[in-house]
Amino acid sequence: MSDRAGIFAGEDPFVIAQQWLASAAQTEPSDPNAIALATVDAAGLPNVRMVLLKEIEPEAFVFYTNYEGRKAVEIDASGKAAFVMHWKSLARQVRVRGLVTREDGPVADAYYATRSLPSRIGAWASRQSQPLETRGALMAEVARKTLQLGPNPARPPYWGGFRITPLEIEFWADGAFRLHDRFRWSRETKDDNWKITRLSP
Repeated sequence: MSDRAGIFAGEDPFVIAQQWLASAAQTEPSDPNAIALATVDAAGLPNVRMVLLKEIEPEAFVFYTNYEGRKAVEIDASGKAAFVMHWKSLARQVRVRGLVTREDGPVADAYYATRSLPSRIGAWASRQSQPLETRGALMAEVARKTLQLGPNPARPPYWGGFRITPLEIEFWADGAFRLHDRFRWSRETKDDNWKITRLSP
């Protein structure tokens, strides 16, 4: 693309995404790595929620969650998900659609170990997406798990990561008079080469 220059320049969409996220880290007031993650339930009804993207790997995007929560159940059933990162301060967004696999080995263990102790205990105490009678009941479970697990709890077996391997990535930047710049990277399978297309605003 002769006019794919500036913030869109480069042949690797993961590098471009990393560069955009690094820029957002300098300008966003909080959570520049927040993504709106979309899944669908068994009836095809969509769900979307905010989660924190933890890593952009050379071939995938990684986040962590409770495997017993609704988002994980829906991902496991379909093997697919989509998300958007939007940065108001930069007037840019990245959209991703792709295939999802679990990350529940040493990489997940290493990430879990970097979390604060309250966050690690919280992962044990919360039955994510399940009905909760009172907040007091949750805090009582946190206290119980704190005493039970001690200062260095292992990663819960029902908590880990998901790796999204995209089949489509779209980079969007605001343009004057709503004439935005959009470039879509797409491929049929994860082993195919990327096709890059400029899209109309």
